[in-house]
Parts: sequence; C-alpha cells; structure tokens
Amino acid sequence: MVRIFKLWLAVMAACLITTLSAHAELTIEITQGVDQPTPVAIVPFKWEGGYALSEDVAKVVNDDLSRTGLFKMVKRENMLSFPSSQAQMYFRDWRVSATDYVLIGRIKPGKGDQVVVEFELYDILKEQRLLAEQVSAGSANLRDISHYIADMVYEKLTGLRGAFSTRIVYVTAKQLGNKRYRYKLQLADSDGARPRTILESREPIMSPAWSKDGKKLAYVSFETSRPSIYVQDLATGQRQRVQSFKGLNGAPSWSPDGQKLAIVLSKDGNPEVYVLDLQRRQLTRVTHHYGIDTEPSWSPDGQSLIFTSDRGGQPQIYRVHLASREITRLTFEGRYNARGRLTQDGRFLAMVHQSGGTFHIAVQDLRKDRVEILTETSLDESPTIAPNGSIILYATQEGTRGVLGGVSLDGRVKFRLPASEGDVREPAWSPYLQ
Repeated sequence: MVRIFKLWLAVMAACLITTLSAHAELTIEITQGVDQPTPVAIVPFKWEGGYALSEDVAKVVNDDLSRTGLFKMVKRENMLSFPSSQAQMYFRDWRVSATDYVLIGRIKPGKGDQVVVEFELYDILKEQRLLAEQVSAGSANLRDISHYIADMVYEKLTGLRGAFSTRIVYVTAKQLGNKRYRYKLQLADSDGARPRTILESREPIMSPAWSKDGKKLAYVSFETSRPSIYVQDLATGQRQRVQSFKGLNGAPSWSPDGQKLAIVLSKDGNPEVYVLDLQRRQLTRVTHHYGIDTEPSWSPDGQSLIFTSDRGGQPQIYRVHLASREITRLTFEGRYNARGRLTQDGRFLAMVHQSGGTFHIAVQDLRKDRVEILTETSLDESPTIAPNGSIILYATQEGTRGVLGGVSLDGRVKFRLPASEGDVREPAWSPYLQ
C-alpha cells in the first residue's frame, strides 16, 4: 500500500512543482462575510502638519476592519461630514446614514520625526464615546499605529483581542528554467503589506514556525542538498543549523516556553517525533511506532503534543502526553485528518480533512467531538491560526495557482490573499508581538 498523507518530502515535491513567483505581495479579497455586518465609519484623520504623510491611517484601519467580514464600512463619499473632534460630532447626521459606530482622529507633528495620533470611537445610538487614546511614533511607523488602532476598535466592538498588528510568513519561489527555482521565505504584515525577504535560496524552504515570543523562526532548508532545520533571529538575521541527521529532518514546532523544538527525524529508519532542548542540545524521542509519525504541534500548556500518524491504517491526529507518553487518538470522522493545530485555549483543532476525495480545512470542537468543514475550495493545506483564534489562514489552489485563503473559526467569513504573481505556500501566523 502506498502510504502518502503529507509525508514531509512528498508534500514538498507536490507543492513546488507548480510555477511560483519571487515577488509575492499579497492582496486581500473578501469572498464572504456575515449576513448582517455592523455599520462602521472610519473618518479620514485630520493632519495638522505641513508635509505629506506616508500612510493614510484611516484607510489602513478601514481595510483591517473590512477584512474581518464583520463590519459594513461606510464609504467616504457617503459621509455627510468629516469630524476630527468631539465638538464636531453630530450624532443625528450619522443616525440618518444608519451608522452604528464612528472613529475620528487627528495627527499632529511631534518632536523630530515623531507624529502624535489621537483617536476617538463613538457609539452613535447611545451617543457615547467608547475610546479615546493618544499614541506617538516615528512618521515611518504610521502603518504600525494604524494596525494598533484597528486592534483597539476591534476589541471594543467584539470583545475579542485584535490581531492586525501581528505578522505572517510564507514561502514563494521563482522558476528560473530547466527545473530550477529561486525560493524565498517572506515576512509581511497580517494583511500582506510590507513583505520582506528573510531567506533566499536555490534550494527548497519549508515548514516555517514562529517562536512564542515572535523573535525567531525555525524552518527547513535544503541548501546543503538535504533537509536541515535552522533557527533564525529576525532582528539580527543570524541563523544556525540545529539539526541535520541523515534522512528526514523536518516539521519544527516551538514549545510555549521557547526552549524546545518538536521535530520529525527518520535517523533511526522511520519518521518519528522527537523533542530537541535547544539549550542543552538534548534530543528525546517521543513516539515509537512502525507507522509514520509527523507534523507535531504543541498544546498551549506545553504538556502534550498533537501529531499526525497512519498507525491506525489511515492518517489521523493523535495526542501524546509528554510526561506519561500516553497516546490518545483525537480524530475519527473521515479517512484522512492531518496537520493539526490547536487554538490558544486548546478547545478547537484546525486540520486538513478529506471529504469526498477533496482536501478541505475543518475544525473539531474537542469538547463536543464535533467536526465542521469550513472551506469549499480544494487541495487545502497548511492551516495556521491567528493568535486570537478568530481566523485560520491556509494554502489552497485557485486555478493553476497557489494562493492563501482565510476562514473564520465558525466558517461565516472567508477571504483570499492572492499574490501579485505566482504561487504562495506554507503560511505561518505569528503570536502577538510586543
């Protein structure tokens, strides 16, 4: 029997045979939102300086909130006025336009290259101010300020912490001809803006994973002609090879305390899950089975790992408690469940699920053992979850191209992040960043 279920090397070959692109700035296209989105107006912020700003803060905030599918954003041409202070707020005008919430703001020059941004959020129906805050930063960091404001507004309106200030990484490549490629590991804002290259190579790059403090990436590179696991510091760019046994070295996953990596090695003949203590350089084998064990991921409390195994005859997701080595099967619905990832509260398991011969993204409520298929696309893979648990980002196919897709945990909101050219694969969402 041919045992293929995202076996690491096989997946790599399948993902990289299509034509890819070196320049993969992502753009977001909302494909589905909630039935009755909340009307919100983001008024252009008043600029009190004598030079042009590098970013339209209100537009970035507007785009962030629009991307969630939860809000109906009021177009600027439909606004009756452009208030920038509480004295200029006329609630009756906004009620006429059926707007529930309004965000206004002012931007002033600060010391040196600093700018000061003041913003206020109003509940129109209650005629109340919900938020009033002032932040300052360098004028080159206006986009960061914008994401921060969007996070504050999102949390106030939904009760859930925003994740617009986070980052994503993904892998792209450019076909050079004669079956040669140029691979890149890219880092970008959560909306795909400001992409920059972390690593460039003529050999494949796979499985990027964030450390829990958001300061390092672990990934697999074939630059030495065989798969090796590297850790790279994002601030300094310094990198080191941490594992390179003969055979498979793959699927790194950081422990919550940042001290260990769960990895997959075949040095003893069969793919098994190991834990590597990065400080002590101590390697501990976790699984012992003739089946293929792969794709480990840590539980939020660091006490267990989930992983994919075909030990039962078909690929399913299991949990191993590290102290006792007790193994429990988590998935039973369907013949194929793989690449499991847990939400931060440990309740929901996102995964690749096969249904009717097609691979979709699904989520399983581990308390109720209920599985819900979230996507309608095909060949979906590599789910990664926003740190607030609201959105699952994944790789999928659109025609002959690979793109990133997003879906809310309840399946009500869907969007795509196609690149300007070519394919994008292997997304990984950062934790919250300080």
